[in-house]
Amino acid sequence: MYAVIESCGRQYKVSEGDVVFFEKLDAEEGKKVTFDNVVLVSDDKNVKVGTPYVKGCKVEGTVVSNGKGKKIIVYKYKAKKNERRTQGHRQPYTKVEIKSIKTAE
Repeated sequence: MYAVIESCGRQYKVSEGDVVFFEKLDAEEGKKVTFDNVVLVSDDKNVKVGTPYVKGCKVEGTVVSNGKGKKIIVYKYKAKKNERRTQGHRQPYTKVEIKSIKTAE
């Protein structure tokens, strides 16, 4: 069984037991997180597609950790002007383990 959920402006395909990296969520380590915006749910027999979301369906998970990703280097350069600028960025993330997918039947 798997589901497609919408969080942080993106869509993620998840199934039970998966570990997913989301953009920073307001949750501490060890806390439960519930995703109500379920776009699609599929099991072995049928597929439910929401308009825009599937009613009564929830995906529950537990926050494993919060952290920052690898540093990326942003380099800005303007030709013939002796203008250069280097900047680094580390995107914050929340690591969530998906525990269950609940459907309303």
